[in-house]
Amino acid sequence: MAKKIAPQFIVGPKTLVKDEGATQKPLSQGDKDKDRAEAARLAAAIGEQQQMLYAGRQHKLLVILQGMDTSGKDGTVNDVFAGVNPQGIRIANFKAPTAIELSHDYLWRIHQQVPQAGEIAVFNRSHYEDVLITRVHDWIDDKECKRRYRQINDFERMLAETGTVILKFFLHISKDEQKARLQSRIDDPGKHWKFDPQDLAERKYWDAYQQVYQNALRATSTAHAPWYVVPADSKPHRNLVVANVVLEALQKLKLKYPDPKPELKKLKFD
Repeated sequence: MAKKIAPQFIVGPKTLVKDEGATQKPLSQGDKDKDRAEAARLAAAIGEQQQMLYAGRQHKLLVILQGMDTSGKDGTVNDVFAGVNPQGIRIANFKAPTAIELSHDYLWRIHQQVPQAGEIAVFNRSHYEDVLITRVHDWIDDKECKRRYRQINDFERMLAETGTVILKFFLHISKDEQKARLQSRIDDPGKHWKFDPQDLAERKYWDAYQQVYQNALRATSTAHAPWYVVPADSKPHRNLVVANVVLEALQKLKLKYPDPKPELKKLKFD
């Protein structure tokens, strides 16, 4: 059974998004190898729970990953869900909307990707882009932003009331850590494919993003869809937090395999 660590990371009305919070490691054992081993154990346990989730086809799990560029969204998917059967998980990566998507409301493309019964869906970025980058660049004003907060809360409440467990993670890295990760993508030819010049352009708005994230987290962390702030300067620690919260949520569902079928008990193959 995973330790009940979730409450200490849940966003509250006074949550602050500051660089010093990104460096904390409350779950670490003080040794990266031990932290990696524990994260791997949790990933395997998540895989076992997911098998029952998939077999039962009663519950749905939506995991939302948000964070600044280089915060580790891809790495979290790779590490935390390493033990999950690919048949039971789907990753949705929301990029700039297409012309067709722009012709609908901003939640239209999101609703199409929510999990079906028995499935885990992971959003690598999400509908929150519509209250983050849009607000940083003044593509929407405060009035429209608050309206969207309300719409998002209502949308997530509907998902929760129809059987979807929602876990939202803000992968919190510091400005110095982002600098180091961006530089490593330039210094290592093997990582050039990861580098996007737009990341440098958006970095200039660092302070604005921190404020906008803080506002969004406070406005949309609810009982039915809580936000978790994950100190993510340390990758092993990031994985420990996310894996613990996911495992705890799955265990809370008391998942089990479907009941045996009596009519199959005496079935024999020739």
